[in-house]
Amino acid sequence: MERPRHTLLEELSIRKLVTFYYRELTKQFYTSGERHDFWEIVYVDKGEVDIFTDAGNQRLKQGDLIFYKPNVFHGGRAANDKAPNLIILSFECSSPCMRAFEDKTIRLLEEERLLLSRIVREGLQAFEPAIDSPHIANCPSSREGAPFGGEQLIRNYLEILLIQLYRRTQEVERSLHPSSVVAEAEGDEVVDAVVHYLREHLSDNFTLDQLCERFTISRTRLKTLFRAKTGCGVMEYFNLLKISRAKQLMREHTASFSDVAERLGYSSVHYFSKQFKRISGMSPSEYVRSVQARTASIRGRDATGGDGDRLQTGRDRPDWQKNGPQ
Repeated sequence: MERPRHTLLEELSIRKLVTFYYRELTKQFYTSGERHDFWEIVYVDKGEVDIFTDAGNQRLKQGDLIFYKPNVFHGGRAANDKAPNLIILSFECSSPCMRAFEDKTIRLLEEERLLLSRIVREGLQAFEPAIDSPHIANCPSSREGAPFGGEQLIRNYLEILLIQLYRRTQEVERSLHPSSVVAEAEGDEVVDAVVHYLREHLSDNFTLDQLCERFTISRTRLKTLFRAKTGCGVMEYFNLLKISRAKQLMREHTASFSDVAERLGYSSVHYFSKQFKRISGMSPSEYVRSVQARTASIRGRDATGGDGDRLQTGRDRPDWQKNGPQ
């Protein structure tokens, strides 16, 4: 006798991407606006942007994600004279639940940022050119030799992200892990405090032992908590933060390489350049040229490759690859 089968319900489905970009833009970034017949999401990974749509104007800050429904006019510019990092993903989706995202701006939670970081990580490996390349235009193309299942993971992660955001916007309670919620919350507070301290002291240099002494915590516990939440070690994260800040300074053209090295506490510009290349995969001068090329490539094009905007990279960001977007 054949056993009965259950067909799993599919509430939301995405099968076609239109564009997928991660860009590090200059502080002069501006797009005059566009409209198109598919969904688009824009996430601010760093900096701020002023957005204008048919529904009105608003400022998006780091950690904000906005949905553009099909055929809504939208455009934007960098805000506060800062160079923003953006993720732009556009796709086809006819699922009825997408109506919940019309004209919606959402500040992502950590779990949601982690999902978005996984989408970016897979996108960097799945497509040619890579999603952070200045040469990418319009629809993504599959990369020969890409890791198995990469595009499927992008689809799956994106669907999961949207389902979780839908649940949150509909105020549906999500079940928590039955493990010690109190202990987990305390651990998160410690890591958050350390991360805040690191961000506020990028010009300093200190050891892991000095950090442990400051926060009255053992090396083993701090290392365990930090890696569990960020995916990397404390000092590695600190180095990533320094390089991320260096890249921002270079994109804003506010300092020479020597000045950047001094501001971030490097003993010499040579050591700074060595660390920069180790983490980002290119020298500081190569990075500046790549940003200039990327800016030129998007000027006069839209969010979909027409006449408007686009976004960042993915080899080095602490906000990203290690801890999810901020």
